Amino acid sequence: MRCGSITHMCIRFNNPSTPGDVSPETPGGHIEERSQMLKRRSLLLSPLLGLTGRSSLAAPDMWAALRAGDAFVLLRHAIAPGVGDPPGMRIGDCSTQRNLSGEGRAQALRIGLLFQTNGVAEAEVHSSQWCRCLDTANLLGLGPVLHQPLLNSFFGTPAEGKGQTASLKTWLSSRPPGPPLVLVTHQVNITALTALVPSSGELIFAAFAASGDLTVLGRQSAGA
Repeated sequence: MRCGSITHMCIRFNNPSTPGDVSPETPGGHIEERSQMLKRRSLLLSPLLGLTGRSSLAAPDMWAALRAGDAFVLLRHAIAPGVGDPPGMRIGDCSTQRNLSGEGRAQALRIGLLFQTNGVAEAEVHSSQWCRCLDTANLLGLGPVLHQPLLNSFFGTPAEGKGQTASLKTWLSSRPPGPPLVLVTHQVNITALTALVPSSGELIFAAFAASGDLTVLGRQSAGA
């Protein structure tokens, strides 16, 4: 039996030796029967496997966990065309940075609506000090945005990534229970923390297990 932990569904595969299945020693006259059986299995499994796709992972219980303060969201900033930042980038000077496009600003507004639709009208929002993250965080409309240097990008300084990620995990795991927590940051930071590679504007739902390990509950996108 194979189980999908996210969808809480299990798929049972028959043992090839049970009646109705075709064993490898089946005479050639039954090859067509085996082919048809495999096609039927494929058709049955396709919709089940589709339940684990990106659009369905952020199930209602993840939003409930966020509302209860039992989970938090890592949000990659909205669409900002390009890679990295121009030479001479300076924190606090948006003219030296890669910024949100008009499409990115519209996406950030949709993400804010997604939170509202799922019962999160206010949250404790922390953001990287990069302008594209601060703009995304403010456009969510969930409340004041707090600067958190631990969420700053280390794309240009990868040697700092391991230590910064460890410090971020310590900060997160030592926080007392509180309102819904939203962290707006960069792809490189989220990947270092979760091993996932999020799209621009994608939400990663996460929580700390009793063991202290970070657990990813799922992900959701408001669309490009």
